[in-house]
Amino acid sequence: MVQRFDVTGADGVRLAAWEFRERDSASAAEPRPAALLLHGLMGRAFHWAGTARWLADRRRVIALDQRGHGDSEAPAHGPYTREAFVADAEAAIEQLGLAPVTLVGHSMGALTAWQLAAHRPEIVQALVICDMRASALGAASQREWEEWFCRWPLPFPTQDAARRWFGEDDPRVERPDPGRGAFFAEVMRQAEDGWRPQFSRRQMLTARETWVHDAHWEELAQVRCPTLVVRGLDGELGRAEAQEMVRVLPAGQYAEIPDAGHYVHYDQPDAWRAALEPFLDGVLTS
Repeated sequence: MVQRFDVTGADGVRLAAWEFRERDSASAAEPRPAALLLHGLMGRAFHWAGTARWLADRRRVIALDQRGHGDSEAPAHGPYTREAFVADAEAAIEQLGLAPVTLVGHSMGALTAWQLAAHRPEIVQALVICDMRASALGAASQREWEEWFCRWPLPFPTQDAARRWFGEDDPRVERPDPGRGAFFAEVMRQAEDGWRPQFSRRQMLTARETWVHDAHWEELAQVRCPTLVVRGLDGELGRAEAQEMVRVLPAGQYAEIPDAGHYVHYDQPDAWRAALEPFLDGVLTS
């Protein structure tokens, strides 16, 4: 069962938040510890559906469509700043009564999560960082993304064609990656001329511009809650950097998932659960 809530984010932006419940029963209405799931750049709340199913066994689970993504508002002129994304997540926690909350973030969503945990430690109980770097990526990385966006063969004739391109034919894919293909297929919507992304690529570049040039180690070191850093063996976060992130964190733990790339929760959902569940259960019993 999934229920939508509307949240008012920073600058009055309308955000869609989705609560995932295991079942519609009296027990589901009882107060339970909460988890807020934050997708990455170009993602959407429903990318967390698989994770939310098992999290909902013991928690109230909310996934947020961040500004410019999913069913949330995509203001033409933003702002798409780090401050706006963090303020949006903070608004969701406060308006839905989630504190103290466990934050689970992937990529950009993980950065938002740890910046919020550093900014508002009293409302964050625990944190999961999935495949997000703390080091600066630099201008070259941003240029590569601009060029990559220009190579998308839009529109796709079918959703399956989008799945195949992102999972197999995209020059950035070294070998077939079904998880990546499924991830991108889910953010395509049907238009009059075919299938196109439900987000603005220009807005995505604007959002990314606000973090790629800076390192985020100082904010990471300010996170006091128990934190699990998860990386896919073939993801974007390297082992040495991930382990340094764990060292910098006052209460950091580390998990590595084989045969997984950047989209860890799509590539290896069972291994993803096996990595998270002991950590999250430990938070509940501590």
